[in-house]
Amino acid sequence: MSNERNSMLCPNCRMLISTREAQCPFCGLNAPAARWRRLSVNRLFTDPALLVKVVIGVNIGMFALALVLDLRMARLTPNPLQFLSPSDQSLLVLGATGTIPIDRFHRWWTLISANYLHSGILHIFFNMAAFRQLATLVIHEYGTSRMFTIYTLGGVAGFIVSYLAGVQLTIGASAGVCGLVGATLYYGKSRGGIYGSAIYKQVGMWVIIMFVFGLLAPGINNWGHGGGIVAGAAAGYLLGYHERKRETAFQKNLAVAGLIVTAAVLLWAVGTSIFYRLF
Repeated sequence: MSNERNSMLCPNCRMLISTREAQCPFCGLNAPAARWRRLSVNRLFTDPALLVKVVIGVNIGMFALALVLDLRMARLTPNPLQFLSPSDQSLLVLGATGTIPIDRFHRWWTLISANYLHSGILHIFFNMAAFRQLATLVIHEYGTSRMFTIYTLGGVAGFIVSYLAGVQLTIGASAGVCGLVGATLYYGKSRGGIYGSAIYKQVGMWVIIMFVFGLLAPGINNWGHGGGIVAGAAAGYLLGYHERKRETAFQKNLAVAGLIVTAAVLLWAVGTSIFYRLF
């Protein structure tokens, strides 16, 4: 009796298929049983909880590195808004974005790296708390791959808008988180009904509070937030959500490509920042 498995779950749609299938009959994924699809970069998108933990972990790791690289050390002041806050110099070499890094140093890749940097302990705490809550909701309604794509595009679009608005130096996952906000707003409005309307009203209230706070508190990048929300809503419309369209193989590959590009940018940011620090 052979112990060889004849069936498996498709890496993209999670439907039960034969290992001999050249193409998934449900979602069209080519070579679903190929060994390379079992690599960790692909497995991340089949384990939503793991992907959320990895994104949060990378943000925390980049924040810790910004503190370590800080030439004057992080400020240990009683002010909670400045407690454990890296200097602008440390954040600049590690990948902050804005008109200074892009126009003066031509560092366009910072549009990605800035989404993983934070200016203080409260900054990263609130952004990661919001990311965890919204990412879980977006994964449930859109899927893991589409969630990561929306988060990445929201961050890039938000920073492009703030760059065009003349913001000199900016960082934070809030632009990407606002991409998730935009996708959630689109989902709630598009789906309608009691459930959709409840989500739309709840997240809409968050947006109002966030922008009021941004107008009152100094240093808040409202341009980035607004750009992220618009980009997230547009991405939600274009990519679709589960009740209208199942995640496709193309969307899966798009998310994997985004993850690889993000990893490459962050590795470059870490490598160059350590080089500048040592030499």
